[in-house]
Order: sequence, then C-alpha cells, then structure tokens
Amino acid sequence: MRISRLTPWAAGLAAAALFAVPAAASAGQQRTGDARSATAPGTATTTATATATVDDYYAPAAGKTGAALKTALHDVIKTQSKVTYDGVWNALKVTDQDPANPNNVILVYSGRSQSKSTNGGDPDDWNREHVWAKSHGDFGTATGPGTDLHHLRPEDVTVNSTRGNKDFDMGGSPVSEAPGSYTDADSFEPRDAVKGDVARMLLYMAVRYEGGDGFADLEMNDKVNNGSAPLFGRISLLKQWNQMDPPDAFEQRRNQVIFDTYQHNRNPFVDHPEWVNSIW
Repeated sequence: MRISRLTPWAAGLAAAALFAVPAAASAGQQRTGDARSATAPGTATTTATATATVDDYYAPAAGKTGAALKTALHDVIKTQSKVTYDGVWNALKVTDQDPANPNNVILVYSGRSQSKSTNGGDPDDWNREHVWAKSHGDFGTATGPGTDLHHLRPEDVTVNSTRGNKDFDMGGSPVSEAPGSYTDADSFEPRDAVKGDVARMLLYMAVRYEGGDGFADLEMNDKVNNGSAPLFGRISLLKQWNQMDPPDAFEQRRNQVIFDTYQHNRNPFVDHPEWVNSIW
C-alpha cells in the first residue's frame, strides 16, 4: 500500500472511480485556509500523475520517522476545509455509500446496508458515530474535531448508544445488531472487517489535533476508561488491528472523496499504514 513513484496508486484510484461524487456534495462546508486540491476520481489523468500528486502532498514528511514524522504529517493535514455538523449528514451519504446500492450507506460497526433516507434518532435509524468519542477531549459537536469526516461514520442508533464513549479493546458480550462486535463495561470491539479502519481513524485524530487550534491535544495511550481525558486506547491493540486489516477499496475511496469534495485533507494512515509503526 506504500505510495511511491515506483508503486502506482492504482488501488486507490480504482476504488474512487467506482463511485460518482455529486457536484453539490460540498453543501454544508465552511472553507478555511488554503485547501489543497487533487484530481477528481474518474478523470483521464494518468496513474503516474495521480501518484505524483499524492507524493507531493506528503513531501514534507518524506524520510522522517517518530516524533518528526508526526509533526510533519500534522502540518500537512491541518490545512483543510471544515464541514458543519448539519452538513455531516449529507456528507456521510456520499463518503459511506454502499458500492452495491447507491441508495444506501454501510453502517460501520453493524456492517448493514441501510437506506440513506433513514438517518435520524429513532432506534432503527442511523446517526453520526464519533469513532473518537467526542467526550474524550470534550469537543462535542464543534466544527473541527466534532465534525471531522475522517472519524465520523454512519451507525445504527442503538449500536451507537451501546458503544457510547468506550475505548477500544477485545472481548465482552456480543452486540445486538452488530454481528462480530463485542462490548463490556469499559471497552468496545468492532467487527474484524473494520478493526483497521477504526485504528486509522483514531490515529488520524491524534495527529490532526495537537492543541494548537483551540481544541484539546488528542493523544493515544494503552489504557481503557479514559473518560473525558483527551486520550484514547489501546494503542498496542490498535497497531495490531492496523496490520491485520489493511486499507481496502471502500476505505481508500472514502479517503479520496473527503479529500476531493469536502475537507481537502487526507488520512495519512490510509495512504501509508506503515507510518503507524514509524510513529508509535
């Protein structure tokens, strides 16, 4: 999955080309800063050009490791457009569209394909799940971390409530309406197919939000029961999940749509999952 001029970024482009992104999809955005641009999926641009575009995006991070890599990536991805919390509803209908049914979205923990029109607050509706629970750092639904599409996903209202603000760990009792997911008093385990997705979303948040824009400095640790502290765990397990469940076409396409259409920044760990071990 490493993106370089010797390894064409064919998988990501193929994934992006599976879907048409509506021209009006950017409704609900607030443009801040000088957002970077990239070639939209489905154009005739060559793979080599697209690869160079992504290489250029991450150029400040080239050759770095550890804390220096984390800092360089933060400086790259902090330049973004922001989506309002109301705007998140329509954005998720695009970013999480079911590849087999354009009228549906895929629910992250449940894995269920559900009509886009059933978003809301009733028990069988889907709502906006903050994978980095908004109480961890107390940012709520504020425009910024509270509306960042890189960690917001559609989920069944009941399952979302069951997950609550728990850290991620292994084990517990099966979660109703989320086959393959488990929970106990202080942790939540997602289904195998999205374990890596969850890890990369959390690690994105820990790099993007470093305390310099009015929000808490979000960091990883190896604990559960982090409560309202701006911390999330367990990092040792999340690193394992990143390796066992590498980015697939759905996750790659999602990253591209957020970049092209909404926030104009990327999740570096979807493009370079090997950077996880370089930093942590």
